[in-house]
Parts: sequence; structure tokens; C-alpha cells
Amino acid sequence: MRVLIRAAIATCILLATEAGAQDAVRPSTAAKPDMAADASFRSFIDALRPDAEARGIGVATFDAAFRGISSPDPGILARTTAQGEFGRPVWEYLVGAVSIGRIAKGRSQAARLSSTLTAIEARTGVPRWIILAFWGVESDFGASGGTVPTIRALATLAQARFRGTLFRNELLDALTILQRGDIAPEAMKGSWAGAMGQTQFLPSTFLKHAVDFDGDGHRDIWRSEADALASIASYLQSLGWNRDLSWGYAVTLPGGFDLTRYRADLSDFTKRGVRRIDGGTLPASGAASLFLPGGSGGPIFLITDNFEVVRAYNTSDSYALAVGHLADRLAGGPALAAPWPTGAPRLDKAGLQALQKGLAARDLYAGDADGRAGPKLREAVRQYQIREGLVADGYATPNLLEYLTARP
Repeated sequence: MRVLIRAAIATCILLATEAGAQDAVRPSTAAKPDMAADASFRSFIDALRPDAEARGIGVATFDAAFRGISSPDPGILARTTAQGEFGRPVWEYLVGAVSIGRIAKGRSQAARLSSTLTAIEARTGVPRWIILAFWGVESDFGASGGTVPTIRALATLAQARFRGTLFRNELLDALTILQRGDIAPEAMKGSWAGAMGQTQFLPSTFLKHAVDFDGDGHRDIWRSEADALASIASYLQSLGWNRDLSWGYAVTLPGGFDLTRYRADLSDFTKRGVRRIDGGTLPASGAASLFLPGGSGGPIFLITDNFEVVRAYNTSDSYALAVGHLADRLAGGPALAAPWPTGAPRLDKAGLQALQKGLAARDLYAGDADGRAGPKLREAVRQYQIREGLVADGYATPNLLEYLTARP
């Protein structure tokens, strides 16, 4: 798809986004001071000065940014191994992300900010409902942008070399933002991994895509709703949002539908009897593919290239589906009627890793055995199901792993 070239950006956003809950990281009160660790941390900060100066960051800005920061945050690194989008099945994730309360709140915000959203739509071509959905999932419509001081969070991750030099570069970008005067150091807050404000942008994304929409001379994604909303839209526009298509469509399939033909033009799906659950008509053209995140008995979607645009903000399928479905509900669309397989056994991380390895041994899966059920695994599962004459829904289950294991 067209947006795959943005994988590096997506990786940064993946690490920084905790959709719907940006809680502060609270150090354990039982933690004992580690003088050696603190000294190492201060040495790391001092060693950062030459690179900061080379980027035009003044001494006053640097000193103000690190004032009062003398030690790493002991609670942050523990957060690097768990993210809700990947740890829960999609239906559990949707319960919180697309709640009745959030839908009501989003519709209220849409009415209150109608003129602002109209202007943003005209400038970017990104519909208000998808903008509002991102805003809702990322920060509960600005109410929960995170309380973790960004500079300390990034310095903690950078000094630990988590993800190599990624967070060192993000830290320097954060200092650049402070140098430009968009926000004061004490107000620069966000999530544990440095994602900031109402949009949950990493500093590098902020520098490239944040917008001063209210015209006050500052790109303020922390306190300005207009700037936050326009910045989301600007980012999606840069990622290739197609204004002629939705992110996807919740659909029903006719009896006997051939799931092996899961990728086609929307017009072809219409001819084959695929129908939208909201009664609307599928667009006359546009590439699409079937997405069955709960198997053939659960909700079914036709996803477009815009789904990959959403995933570039956060590469979790659950996250992208939550944003898309919330956008539909905010626009007045119906709830999903087909049942999720809530009581059925599902593969844990180890099981998904075993399936990935088994499919890789059959030259169907290329990539790390990371235990995540993303597009690569979905495609590999489908190809294996087609090869074996199984129902080609792309859904990874314990039964499928057992079937594959029994056929070396």
C-alpha cells in the first residue's frame, strides 16, 4: 500500500502512543537512591550539550529544560514491554476506546467546534469525524494529554539506549521545540514514552507536522484545541489520506462468499453482493481488502488504503479499528451487530510466535517472530488457509496452530 514507506514514522508513533490513557509514571516509594546511576545520568546530560548547541539550542534553554532533573525516572523502563493495543483482543480494546460515553462526548465536541472543524476539513481534506476520533482515542478529547514531564521521560529512555538512538534524537528535537518557544519546559508533558499533549505527537512529529491554526504564533498541542485538531489533520494529510474514501466499511457478506478473493476493487465487492451494515453504498472505485479481526463469524470490514494511514499513527490493528469505528459512530453510524468470539480460546504471545515461525518455515511469513497479529501474519495465515483449503479469514487461532503443527 501507498503508506508503507512511512514505516519508520509509524514505529516512532507506535512506541509513543497509549491510546486512551496517558497516566503519569509513578516511581516506587520503596526505590532506594542509586548514586552511581544518578551520576551516570548527569554525565549523559552533560555529554548532550555539544549536539544541542550544534542544533542551535542555547545554554539558557538547555539549562531550563533540565533544571531539577538529576536522575532517571525509575518507573519508565518497566513500561516499555507492555502496550494495551497488542496485549488485549480487539473486542476488549474496543470496549474502552469506543464507549457510549466517548461517543456522546465526541458528538458534543463536534457541535461545539463545528466552525473550526469545517475550516480544517477545507484545508486538509480530512473529515472531521476521523480527526475527532484520533483526538478522542489519544487524549479523551484533550482531557488526558498526559502528566509525565517530557524531557525527563525522553532522557531516561535515551540514556538507557532503549531503541538505540531513537529517543536521544527525540530528546534533541524536544529541546528544539523549547528553543523555538512553542511551550515552556514545565508545561511540556505527555506519556511515559515522550508522546506529547492532546495529539500524542513525538517531538520529531511535532516539528514536521504541528500547526499554529489559531494564529497566536505558537504551535500548541497542549492547550489549543484548534492547533491540536489541525495538527492531527495535517499529519494524516501528509501520510496520504484519500479524501474520496473512508478508512473502511463494516459490511456483511452473502452466503457462500469466496474468501480467497479477499482483495479487489470496491466495485467488484459490490457486484459480489457485499453490503454496508449502515445501508450506504460502497464507493464506485478504490482498492480494498477484507478484514475479519474476529474470524469469519465476527464483524467484517472492507479496509482501504486509509486504514494504513491510520496505522501509520499507531501500528496496532486494534488501534486503527478503534479509531475508524469511533469515527463512524460519531458520524451517526450503527454499532457492530455481529458477535465477537469472546469465549473462544485465543493465541497468546508465545502461540503467535510459534505460528509465525511455522509459517516462516513454509515460506509464507517474512519478519520477526514478535508475537503480534498484524498485517504480515494475517496475510501469511490467509495464504496458508488457501493452500490447505481452509476458511480463508486470516484469523490466527489455537486450532490453526494445532493444524499447522500436525503437518510438518
